[in-house]
Amino acid sequence: MKSSKRDKTEGKFHQMKGKLKEVAGDLTDNPKLEAEGMGEKIVGKAQEKRGHVKKVFGK
Repeated sequence: MKSSKRDKTEGKFHQMKGKLKEVAGDLTDNPKLEAEGMGEKIVGKAQEKRGHVKKVFGK
């Protein structure tokens, strides 16, 4: 798998995992888990963007 495609796929995975943690933290009234989920979503978005950039520049 090309590194750009891998970054995009892993980025989406981190975003979904982060959203699940965020919702679980909200439902269980756990602000630490909710914040961890938000952070993971941000990391996932950044990784997905990195995949887009790699694709544009052909790396």
